[in-house]
Amino acid sequence: MESIVSIESLISYINGVTHLSNRQIKSVVELLQTGNSIPFIARYRKEATNDLDEIEIADIATSLKKFHEIVQRQGYIIKTIEEQGKLTANLKNLVLGTFDVHVLEDIYAPFKRKRKTKAQIAIESGLEPLAKIIAQQRFIQLEKEAAKYLNDVIRNTKSALSGARDIIAEWISDNEETRQSLRRLYDHYAVISSKLVKGKEEEASKYRDYFNVSEPLQKCPSHRMLALRRAEDEGFLKLSIAPPNEKAIQILGRQYITDGNDCSEQVKLAAEDAYSRLIAPSLENEFRKRSKEKADKEAIQVFCNNLYALLMEAPLGRKTVLGIDPGFKSGCKIVALDDKGDCIANDVIYPHPPQSKPQEAEAKIRHWIDFYQIEVISIGNGTAGKETIQWLQSLDCTKHVELYFVSESGASIYSATSIAREEFPDLDLTVRGAISIGRRLMDPLAELIKIDAKSIGVGQYQHDVDQSDLKESLDATVIRCVNQVGVRLNTASKHLLAYVSGIGPVMAQKIVAHRSQIGRFTNRKQLLEVAGLGKIAYQQCAGFLRIDDADNPLDGSGIHPESYPIIESISKSLKVNVATLMSNEELRASINWDSYVSDKVGKFTLADIAKELDKPGLDPRGHAQPYEGNSGVNDISDLHTDMVLQGTVTNITKFGAFVDIGVKQDGLVHISMMANKFIKDPMEVVHLTQKVTVKVIEVDVARKRIQLSMKDI
Repeated sequence: MESIVSIESLISYINGVTHLSNRQIKSVVELLQTGNSIPFIARYRKEATNDLDEIEIADIATSLKKFHEIVQRQGYIIKTIEEQGKLTANLKNLVLGTFDVHVLEDIYAPFKRKRKTKAQIAIESGLEPLAKIIAQQRFIQLEKEAAKYLNDVIRNTKSALSGARDIIAEWISDNEETRQSLRRLYDHYAVISSKLVKGKEEEASKYRDYFNVSEPLQKCPSHRMLALRRAEDEGFLKLSIAPPNEKAIQILGRQYITDGNDCSEQVKLAAEDAYSRLIAPSLENEFRKRSKEKADKEAIQVFCNNLYALLMEAPLGRKTVLGIDPGFKSGCKIVALDDKGDCIANDVIYPHPPQSKPQEAEAKIRHWIDFYQIEVISIGNGTAGKETIQWLQSLDCTKHVELYFVSESGASIYSATSIAREEFPDLDLTVRGAISIGRRLMDPLAELIKIDAKSIGVGQYQHDVDQSDLKESLDATVIRCVNQVGVRLNTASKHLLAYVSGIGPVMAQKIVAHRSQIGRFTNRKQLLEVAGLGKIAYQQCAGFLRIDDADNPLDGSGIHPESYPIIESISKSLKVNVATLMSNEELRASINWDSYVSDKVGKFTLADIAKELDKPGLDPRGHAQPYEGNSGVNDISDLHTDMVLQGTVTNITKFGAFVDIGVKQDGLVHISMMANKFIKDPMEVVHLTQKVTVKVIEVDVARKRIQLSMKDI
């Protein structure tokens, strides 16, 4: 099948989905098909793609996969029709001429193997000739004509006419043009309606906002669609999707009613039956699936955007850290980490009720700060987090130590993973959680990639969306982040290395084993000595791996080895070595980069090289900022209307953003309160972990709800 599909058809299909240029699509497809990874293409093949980013390239890759699935389906349909002896040249061209999955299925509908239908039973009873006569809508004596088809099965004219209508109804249902007309009707006028299941009022109380509501399907936002679907799955609501019935009947009437006689009345009845019994249920299922896919896509995008912001949160870097996993009854687990992230001590303190041993806890903190030369303290933001950071702020011994509030989402899950057991086989789960909280401050990305992205909790309805699509998208986000930041070859864990372009888990393990044998890598070329790592894998991964204090200073940058000859040529022309060029800003400023443009190296690549030479291996994530609370705000009861506060965005949904303002409950900034202009998506204004200024507009202490605004501050 694929051999007869032209590259033009492929490019045209992807263009229709992505709206990118044909040249860009063709280049990316060729690069993907020759084994290049998305991060490699985005970073090191910008001339070929005209500077497409990872997301645009991923869209092409997804469309390419979908295209091949359609081609496979075309092949199956052609083969099936051919086996029935019904394939004509025209029909084959129709199948091969469309890449719209819905049109394709409409073409296939009359030939699809079906369980025995009412129409097939009627045909077997000899009623097809009668159906054809009625469909012509000529003036005839209908009862007299129907009587000709009576037999042992068809005992009366009423049964004969009913069977003929069943046949006509199936003809109408299988008609491609009819399906397309009604599909357009659903596209423009379909309404999604919910109805409460009788007797479920109390059980379904959390879905009260969705009892007996209707709205245009096109306008139903993803979060509401997923909530409605969940309520239906739990047996609380019944959903329906349909356009106004009279509009559908009008379309069928215009297409099939050609006269006003008795036969026309039979065709009208058949058309109404075709719609209510065959077409409407089929199109409702189709639009249920389409609306779910659309809602999934939007929800998954929210997950990915939030995960990206969390993974790209600014690292603290190498410092001695005191990590605290806060708690009340079980106490606060504390760990001391050296500047490499290794745990050198662990203990438990009880600064809060019910044990309430604050003096003893303070003495322990003071001793650790002095003995382990603690530079910063990392506090988890879960249970007792606010109380713990407020207690620490009150201590004299912490006045010269920076405090950081760190998201602990997924830390408990990490503690029980095989990765945690492998890293800390002799430590309790709770201690592993405190270590993770401390390490997240030092390098959020390196620590968070050890946890299944779905467990980090950065979106809504994660269990309601397609789990395969969610995992694939989140994994792609992790890969994107790891390769954007780059990885220190001599210190990275095998878990981090596994996400580097061209490597994967097996090769990551081999790299770590090789590293333990040679002590450390001193240049990128040594990667080729790792068993099984060939030239293709080396090409894909080398530029993303950094080596500090390497033999060649370029190995510590994001410049790909294939571009080294350019820098060496520039150095030679300036009569200096590469190290001098990298350290001398005046020399770099004197370079005429346009003179180095060639057929193989373009302006995009040269611009990236210039940027890397200025700041080799620069971490794009910035620097972590210490915790800044709102003075006098510790509980929801401390809030009042019009109070202006500083906060941190903790979660983003399609309807708004949740902001931590220093009390136990996060406040909601509804999308309508985020800007002094209309916005379609909260992410136009904020991103996860962003520091924002908000105003309190409503406080519901009883329901523990806080409404915030970012407008007019």
